[in-house]
Amino acid sequence: MDKKSKILVCGGTGLVGSTIVKKLFEKGYENITATYHSKQPNIDNIQWVQIDLKDKQKTEELFAKEKPEYVFLAAAKVGGIMANNIYRADFIYENLEIQNSVIYNAYKYNVKKLMFLGSTCIYPKNCPQPIKEEYLLTGELEYTNEPYAIAKIAGIKMCESFNLQYGTNFISVMPTNLYGPNDNFDLETSHVLPALLRKIYLGKCLDEDNFEAICKDLDKNPIEGIDGDADKETILQILSKYGITKGQIEIWGSGKPRREFLYSEDMADACVYLMERIDFKDILQEQYGINTTCDVTAYTTKEVRNTHINIGTGEDISIKELAHLIKDIVGYNGSFYFNTSKPDGTMRKVTDVSKLHALGWRHTTKLEEGIRRMFAWYRTK
Repeated sequence: MDKKSKILVCGGTGLVGSTIVKKLFEKGYENITATYHSKQPNIDNIQWVQIDLKDKQKTEELFAKEKPEYVFLAAAKVGGIMANNIYRADFIYENLEIQNSVIYNAYKYNVKKLMFLGSTCIYPKNCPQPIKEEYLLTGELEYTNEPYAIAKIAGIKMCESFNLQYGTNFISVMPTNLYGPNDNFDLETSHVLPALLRKIYLGKCLDEDNFEAICKDLDKNPIEGIDGDADKETILQILSKYGITKGQIEIWGSGKPRREFLYSEDMADACVYLMERIDFKDILQEQYGINTTCDVTAYTTKEVRNTHINIGTGEDISIKELAHLIKDIVGYNGSFYFNTSKPDGTMRKVTDVSKLHALGWRHTTKLEEGIRRMFAWYRTK
């Protein structure tokens, strides 16, 4: 990419897409178009396009009009363990529709390079640790997020298959659990870290009888439609439903599962770094010794798979340790109740990031520092 390249970020308002847009802008890229689904962000110098990327016709019209040279496919339906388990059909259908529309049109309109962003939930439930890219499809998936994972695996395979059949330059990256500004704090659909941060903050406000802060929080992020205009009893009931009571916060599971977390700005830096420097042919050369300039029969004589790249820190922390870290940052003085009748999910998930390190990139933001930045943003947004 050069600074004037036409860049399209699909899904420019979510945690992933918004941070990629910000990183591109910071690095001096001048010709950025980003899509949004409902509410247009107030960010200058970016061309925003409202579109439902599940709509094949509208997506093709977007590519025909914009003619992007580079595409970041960050649009996705995402959520935590509860949302994944409840809305199983939505997670597989919507993600497949988005991926199919964008990847196919990137091929049809001769995009120079596309980056498909997935998730480390693609790996088997009982995967050896740390998780190498080669472990994909070596065992059964975690049941709670199986539909989402299958959709993301399909995206990886779609990118690989178009590369092998049509010579496209589509690369796939699998970020670990992300957190940061613009994260999803909806307690019904959010991932573990933003959910814990919000619950612990609301618990602190409840313990301090600071209903003004609670109402302000609910006005920004209503819980099941309940905002700060609701009466006190209704607010207390909805907080209790999500495990927020005076003096105690309920956390699903035993607290023993270990997870890896990557600050969103580090993720965006890694994505732009790879888009600037790494092509699919480079991955083939490194992984299989295939030289696409002269080894024209290699595609049919070798089984090419697992060309995706993990993006993470290679470091993990237990959910219990994470809760206590957030507790210290927020200044909460209450206790935690770990509800072991609720699912733990996979007991450990930490990525092997040696492939990424070999390509020259490492994370820089420590977990405590990242959570402090995220909490400061949350308080002022």
